[in-house]
Amino acid sequence: MIKELKERYHIDILLQDSKQKCVSLLGLNDEKARSVLKFHKSIPKYAMTPLVFLKGLSQELGVRGIYIKNEPYRFGLKAFKGLGGSYAMFRILCNELGLDAKKTDFKDFQKDEIRKKVSDFTFVTATDGNHGKGVSWAAKLFGCKAYVFMPKGSSKKRAEAIQNVGIASVTITELSYDETVRLAQEKSEQQGWILIQDTAWKGYEKIPLWIVEGYLTMAAEAVSQLEEYGEIPTHVFLQAGVGAMAGSVSAYLKSYYQEKCPIISIVEPREAACIYMSAKQSNGQVYSVEGLPQTIMAGLNCGTPCTLTWQVLRKLVSGYFSCPDFVAAYGMRRYANPAASDEKIISGESGAVTLGLMELLLDRKEFDEVKDKLGLGQESVILLFNTESDTDSESYTSIINDNMYPAPEF
Repeated sequence: MIKELKERYHIDILLQDSKQKCVSLLGLNDEKARSVLKFHKSIPKYAMTPLVFLKGLSQELGVRGIYIKNEPYRFGLKAFKGLGGSYAMFRILCNELGLDAKKTDFKDFQKDEIRKKVSDFTFVTATDGNHGKGVSWAAKLFGCKAYVFMPKGSSKKRAEAIQNVGIASVTITELSYDETVRLAQEKSEQQGWILIQDTAWKGYEKIPLWIVEGYLTMAAEAVSQLEEYGEIPTHVFLQAGVGAMAGSVSAYLKSYYQEKCPIISIVEPREAACIYMSAKQSNGQVYSVEGLPQTIMAGLNCGTPCTLTWQVLRKLVSGYFSCPDFVAAYGMRRYANPAASDEKIISGESGAVTLGLMELLLDRKEFDEVKDKLGLGQESVILLFNTESDTDSESYTSIINDNMYPAPEF
């Protein structure tokens, strides 16, 4: 049946038993989350993003509850990435200036003597959109400089958005995502800039770990908000590019819920499914997608998994899904045209792919075998993260209004 689904829907599916008893969680626990949250709360624009209960859709699809952590409200950035960028920049600057991160927060960086020192620092990163926006915004927040490089095919609208929220100099290259990361690394070495990248490799792990830790705020808020509903999630679907956010959330949920940890599934674009590819090899190594993959899910268009979080994901994840663009478009339109009295949600391509996949699994009989193997049923409580809104407004409007990338009918 799964082979037939690949032929019909072009969705690659890998299901396996997770190895939750033998996993290192990188210290991504509730204690660390409280420390990170303390920093984020010290930023003037901090506010907890909403958790939206889609009651109508839950009833329509026959599950107990579908909850959406709606991240586009985060710091006014239309995406969640400011969490990782700001926290990592904070930790880097504390380290460079000899400040104790446990006794320091953003208010300390408003002091004239510290702000003057910070102005001498320059950061550099590679991005396909939202991470660069977070770094640009954080650089303006702290008062330092930033350079952002984007891969070939990146939207000019996304580049403009990066510039508009901060002070970064933005360049769209003729390179793939992985090649653009290498370019940013080279620039950091040549110019003496600080590389602030949301993926890790041998010898470059401390800063990516700080970025991963920054995403704990989102996970901790979601758990707290679910408790207000009296719920524990049974399933979580997480979109992944390099897997930094997915690894952070997965590790936190495992640390927090222990034996009640939800069943975790990873969702990627088919053209850039580096985590699915690595899981399929089943030897613990990371594998890269070569060339210049093209997908509307720009924020997930990454060729190589983050080596840090891959070690978490390969032990905690039960389902890996590699999806064509129609799945993201399907989710976008569902958010924009909600069931019954559900709240309308604006979700971009990378934000909506998990909802698109989840609804296919629950709604179409062809997916019954997959649904059963994941244990999705009437008592399921499903947690999703809408990680971005209309970060490319032109693309969003075209997909919503013109029915681009329609779902197959059988």
